[in-house]
Amino acid sequence: MKLGFIGLGVMGAPMAAHLVAAGHDVSGFDVTAAAGEKLQAAGGHAATDVADAVAGAAVVITMLPNHPQVEAVALGDGGVLATAAPGTLLIDMSTIRPETSIEVANVARDKKIRVLDAPVSGGQAGAEQAALSIMVGGDAADFEAAKPLFEALGKTIAHVGPHGAGQVVKAANQLVVGGIYGLVAEAIVLLEASGVDAATGLDVLAGGLAGSRILELKRKSMVGRQFAPGFRIDLHHKDMGIALAAARQADVALPLTGLVAQLVAAGRAMGYGSLDHSALLKVVEQLSGRVPAEV
Repeated sequence: MKLGFIGLGVMGAPMAAHLVAAGHDVSGFDVTAAAGEKLQAAGGHAATDVADAVAGAAVVITMLPNHPQVEAVALGDGGVLATAAPGTLLIDMSTIRPETSIEVANVARDKKIRVLDAPVSGGQAGAEQAALSIMVGGDAADFEAAKPLFEALGKTIAHVGPHGAGQVVKAANQLVVGGIYGLVAEAIVLLEASGVDAATGLDVLAGGLAGSRILELKRKSMVGRQFAPGFRIDLHHKDMGIALAAARQADVALPLTGLVAQLVAAGRAMGYGSLDHSALLKVVEQLSGRVPAEV
């Protein structure tokens, strides 16, 4: 299948490469020329602009930082909807606010272009290992048509509802992830302040009802204060804003989400935005007046 892929960043680059490896003809565009060259080295094609990536593509995938970029690429002059042929399927795999996904779908419908919102969870490691969780909003028939592409990128793939539903599920994912990171951070601070070995304590927690994917994958690096990013606090800050906006739109109160959003915002304000979101531990430590020596 001929595919257009727009957004070849930390997540998009390995995703596009997996689609090439699956046998697809992928033409990719990114504002950074080196990203296109990397795709070309993997067997794809480096497009000169959005229209070039879209030309002749049966499916166009976008993987972009936030809703302004999605709006520009999808709705702008020379963008996907302006240049794609009727019948094209546009899959936006960015994490953005649900209302943008719905707006893009509404505009696309008038142009006879099909749309899915399909944000992902799993971070850079999940993208590199083709082990992403993919939550998809849109028409069921379009989801079924796109499923072979999703299977080249992820392990957990689900159609979760109409347009925008994928983004709502992703917002729920991010509020849960942020909350667990905050609680694990508090557990480490409590254990260490009480003279208990945090590594041993978290090993016990990971084997009981408190066990989670985060404890499984991140407890050792958190205790070791290793915060090289898999998913940056800056991006989680954006995602918590989406979660709070979605709560307002749904007219529900999410008090714990609000608190987690403030912890994430504090981490960003403290200068930790480029660190992994597990660096919420540094925020909790500072709130407790317990700042360890740099590891």
